[in-house]
Amino acid sequence: MRAIDLLNGRLKLRHLILVVAIADQGSVLRAAEHLHLAQPAVTRSLREVEGILGVELFTRGPRGVTPTLFGDAFIEHARTVLAELRRAGERITGLADGEVGTVTIGTLLAGSNVLLPRAIAALKRDRPGITVIVQEATFDAQVPRLLDGEIDLILGRLNPIGDLRGLRQITLYGEPVRLVARRDHPARARADLRLEDLLDYPWVLPLEQTALRTELEQVFRAEGLVPPGNLVECTSVLTVRTLVRDTDMIAALPELVARTDADIAPLPVPLETVRRQVGVTLPAHRAPTPSARLMLDHLRQEAAEITGAVS
Repeated sequence: MRAIDLLNGRLKLRHLILVVAIADQGSVLRAAEHLHLAQPAVTRSLREVEGILGVELFTRGPRGVTPTLFGDAFIEHARTVLAELRRAGERITGLADGEVGTVTIGTLLAGSNVLLPRAIAALKRDRPGITVIVQEATFDAQVPRLLDGEIDLILGRLNPIGDLRGLRQITLYGEPVRLVARRDHPARARADLRLEDLLDYPWVLPLEQTALRTELEQVFRAEGLVPPGNLVECTSVLTVRTLVRDTDMIAALPELVARTDADIAPLPVPLETVRRQVGVTLPAHRAPTPSARLMLDHLRQEAAEITGAVS
């Protein structure tokens, strides 16, 4: 197949927007509605793109469209181009006045309870015109969006990135992960409480694909124990805290999360092997926007103040 020249002027920005909209909406009709265009115009533009590329980008079915192998590849690049153009616009605006912009933060459990709210409050005091968007999900779910430019940074426990290209990490502070329960939990009545004693109770744990879940299961196996079978899987801080506070459930939470709720407290069962570094994950080859850079500055400042409060 001959090399395709996409810089000859035939491929337009509207083509990229249209292809991404079709992928996101799952059908040409819904994409047309989303873009406020007539369906025939969307269909015609899609045919133009496919003609330029010489391949089909979507397969049509009774329930919508599905990207082909070529479609998946082109959509990935289209998202990156559009994200970079959005960032270029924000960067120009930010350089012009330094007062407005948007920073989108993906959060994990650690850092979201104390550090992030403090940093957001400090940023908004300095730059009230900057919009902060916070989105919670697992690390694995956030990485593709970070690389695509849909979010600016991921804040939380630093996950291994050895096999993930294009990422860099900044450590902000260390924070222990503690096993917690409500203050009047019956397990507290046991003398010399051990990890195996806690298997008598239900647990609320992170999702299986998270690094923290893997490390917790390794703690159990290192002591010759089978990980809890009576459990709830959850990544929502609010839900975890409510379950721990209102039931006999045991959870593993960052120490600052545990200590900011008067109704729950750490149990005297250490988790020595669980990593404790909290920080940010960033794209390695893309400079932060002015708004994201300001957010990073405030995260660093607030982390420095928090450091004295954690062990």
